[in-house]
Amino acid sequence: MMIPRFHLAMPVDDLAAARGFYGEVLGLEPGRSAETWVDWNLHGHQFVTHLAPSGPERVHNPVDGHDVPVPHFGLILTVEEFHALAGRLRAAETKFVIEPYVRFAGEPGEQWTMFLLDPAGNALEFKAFADDSQVFAV
Repeated sequence: MMIPRFHLAMPVDDLAAARGFYGEVLGLEPGRSAETWVDWNLHGHQFVTHLAPSGPERVHNPVDGHDVPVPHFGLILTVEEFHALAGRLRAAETKFVIEPYVRFAGEPGEQWTMFLLDPAGNALEFKAFADDSQVFAV
């Protein structure tokens, strides 16, 4: 069954920095663009960075002993893709908000997770489940 693709637009304060981060560090393919925005192919989803001079509000909620930034967005990857991306981010000397680790170990919903900020301060989470049926486990 095909999962519907999402469209997400996020504010950035520097399109050149966004191009470097999303295009070079994360390796996303750019799509259409203009002077104030860039479309990105985020694993088949339409992700758009829009030039906006004010940064996002920073709020944190406790989850599994960590302060999780809110709002945040990201992808659920395979475990192999997760570790490849973590290696790519480390090679780019990315500073993690929460370093890659296994969350909820031995519990329903066990997952690899990591949090980082883009150059504009938008929080991203990438995660992976060894058992994909656990994505919505309770």
